[in-house]
Amino acid sequence: MAEHLLQEPLWLQLWVGWLVVANLSAVIFLVKSVEARWVLGLFIVNALFMEWLYTQVGYVRLLGLSHVIFWTPLLIYLWKRRKFTYLSTWTGKYLYLVFITDGISLVIDYIDVARYLLGDGRLA
Repeated sequence: MAEHLLQEPLWLQLWVGWLVVANLSAVIFLVKSVEARWVLGLFIVNALFMEWLYTQVGYVRLLGLSHVIFWTPLLIYLWKRRKFTYLSTWTGKYLYLVFITDGISLVIDYIDVARYLLGDGRLA
């Protein structure tokens, strides 16, 4: 899958890189935050599922399904827990950053999955 990603425009490569950095940074907050544990755990499960999905269907828009499956419940969970995370703490700031980052990704992923189901399987 990496070779396909390297053929994408630079902005997309940077966005994917940011997604990885933002989600893997949860490791910094593991001791203090159960939410960070969920971020990291679901990021890893998501990556494994996406790699498996890639081997099944190739480099197509349906790969966004992985984020839809794992990050939708994660963002619902983070939204419900927001009162326990305060922006005055580094952990709270981090969780809001992940919420915004993964939320933007989810908008793109829902669109990609819908386009795939409507017959446009190619990735831009």
